[in-house]
Amino acid sequence: MRLDKYLTTTLPSEITRNQIQKLIKSGKILVDAKPGKVSQLIEPGQIITVDYELPYDPTLYSENIPLDVVYEDNYLLVINKPPGLIVHPGAGNATGTLVNALLYHCEYLSNENGPYRPGIVHRLDKETSGLLVAAKDNSVHSSLRKQFTNRKIDKRYLALVWGVMKQPSGDINLPIGRSLKDRKKFAVVPDGRESLTRYEVVEQFEFLTLLRLKLETGRTHQIRVHLSHLNHPVFGDPYYGGRNTKMITLNLRNRLLAAKLLSVMKRQALHAQSLSFTHPISGAIVSCEAPLHDDYLEILGLLREQNA
Repeated sequence: MRLDKYLTTTLPSEITRNQIQKLIKSGKILVDAKPGKVSQLIEPGQIITVDYELPYDPTLYSENIPLDVVYEDNYLLVINKPPGLIVHPGAGNATGTLVNALLYHCEYLSNENGPYRPGIVHRLDKETSGLLVAAKDNSVHSSLRKQFTNRKIDKRYLALVWGVMKQPSGDINLPIGRSLKDRKKFAVVPDGRESLTRYEVVEQFEFLTLLRLKLETGRTHQIRVHLSHLNHPVFGDPYYGGRNTKMITLNLRNRLLAAKLLSVMKRQALHAQSLSFTHPISGAIVSCEAPLHDDYLEILGLLREQNA
């Protein structure tokens, strides 16, 4: 029996055959730990892994959560998201998200991304700070989404990473997909999706490097995965080797400093610093920048003291 037909008969009825085919094509269904194909014939004894969560059906509440609005007009807004703020509600997080704040702040929001993610055009990880754009109507949302898809939006990040980069600038062009070892993580895998990150060194410290990065593609955890794969994980990153695993490589003096820095930076040191796009209505270029948050500024100050 074909893989898609088999799964149609075995998975919950809420998951349609069309959805199953999309999951297969996106690499979220594995057969014996390898990406499956829609027309693939399956055999008894094969292990099929499906990466899918049934849609969460929350009741959305508006909440008066302060927002750092960098730019706003009648059609969209750009926000400097603080670390620790989840973008949209999910299981266990029905309130206290950016969506709840947007519902309070805005009279209208797009529903192009579904009724439970109003206004959300793209996302940032919970502990990643920086710029995020939200749309107030569907036509604006669709235009922004196309700009992301066609790589017309310029997104740049600052990342503090472990170690010293061999080159002052470069491209990381490595495919990314679900990790075969831990399905909750992503990794560089041969059959992954094309992923391109460009970087340049901004500032060099004794055992850490401050990078500016430009995303040419928008894969989940792309910067964190790429840098971890190069053995330069983002400082503080608990999922991709950015906390204590590198401490053993340091001398005592630097180990003490690293421990102090980690006590301040309790998250990955990743910040969406700048965002430029074409305004869907006016056609003007909108360029925004977001200042670093206090924890990031503090660790950079401590590192610069050491360099002085």
